[in-house]
Amino acid sequence: MFRPLALFIGLRYTRAERSNRFISFISLISMIGLTLGVAVLITVLSVMNGFDRELKTRILGMVPQATVTATEVIGDWEALADKIKTEDPQVVAVAPFIQLQGMLTSNGQVAGIMVTGVDPKYEKNVSIINEHMTEGSIDTLKSGDFSIVLGEEMVQSLGLTIGDKVTLVLPEASPSPAGVIPRFKRFTLTGIFSISPEVDSIMAFIPMNDAAKLLRLPSGAQGIRMKLNDIFTAPIAAQKAAAIAPDQLYPNDWTQTHGNLFGAIQMEKAMVGLLLFLIILVAAFNIVSSLVMLVTDKKADIAILKTFGASPRLITQVFMVQGVVIGVIGTVAGTILGVIFALTISDILGFINQSFGLHLFDAYFINYLPSQLRLVDVALITGASFVLSFLATIYPARRAAKIQPAQTLRYE
Repeated sequence: MFRPLALFIGLRYTRAERSNRFISFISLISMIGLTLGVAVLITVLSVMNGFDRELKTRILGMVPQATVTATEVIGDWEALADKIKTEDPQVVAVAPFIQLQGMLTSNGQVAGIMVTGVDPKYEKNVSIINEHMTEGSIDTLKSGDFSIVLGEEMVQSLGLTIGDKVTLVLPEASPSPAGVIPRFKRFTLTGIFSISPEVDSIMAFIPMNDAAKLLRLPSGAQGIRMKLNDIFTAPIAAQKAAAIAPDQLYPNDWTQTHGNLFGAIQMEKAMVGLLLFLIILVAAFNIVSSLVMLVTDKKADIAILKTFGASPRLITQVFMVQGVVIGVIGTVAGTILGVIFALTISDILGFINQSFGLHLFDAYFINYLPSQLRLVDVALITGASFVLSFLATIYPARRAAKIQPAQTLRYE
């Protein structure tokens, strides 16, 4: 792209002492600005990717991706589940469930809870709960034992340990000789999971048949939960499943329950990326400024080169080399720093959080700062930085090529 002579002269100008040190300062600021812009953009996008990943794997790994619920209890739910899997290739696993809400009480503490009656054999295929059990197992949920699996946040708030009894109070009231009293049942804590504070504090699991007994329902399931190959096909998958019995089944999916959270993360990622990209744009404008001042400072040198027969194209390339060198050094340094920060930011902030007790992540749905470095993002940011740096050299270089040697040397 550049002639050898243009490279030689351009690199000499880059290394040479300049009579105007302010030009060198502006060039240094341009390089530092480019480095910081690229590094921060890579780091921040990696953090946003990490939040996106955690939402998909943790939150959407626990809440149903797509469901169909029935107006009445589905007695032969196995046949319905097989039909859903057969008719939609996006469905990789299914599981029955019964949903109920209530309050847990123990040791004088009371907390609201969303209880799901499950069959452990099927639940392990559609949920990540089994990989996040800190004590016990989902397999401890056996029909008739009235066992319960709770999140770590709920266990701590109620002061429970494995084997303790906890009372589930249902909002439905039962008439008795003493009057109307709420229905309640004592359960034994047999498992504890830890996924995220948001999930751990509101979700509980009990055997599906025990849930049916609590609600005084016949044996069966209220609905079918689906796990999908692509979570973004959830609305379509739910509609397909409901179409099997449109008068009895009603579709639902994660976009209705957690779609706002996912959309907010995507919007924040786009806006933060755009704002940080402006740092790189400002650094590119600084390259323009430094090269314009350099051209003004080197007018005499340009005139002499032209007198010796240098073509306008050669002069253009000489000054483009200097701008490209600034862009390459700034971009490469920023990429290296950005990759290092993206790979270590979780550990660094985690150490700071624990050392100083700052509780930096209490407002989020996870208790640490996630980060996921994607090569596509690195390549895109690096490429955009290179392109902007190159484009920033065109105007000053073309201006240098238009300098008239006779007019310039007359006043030197």
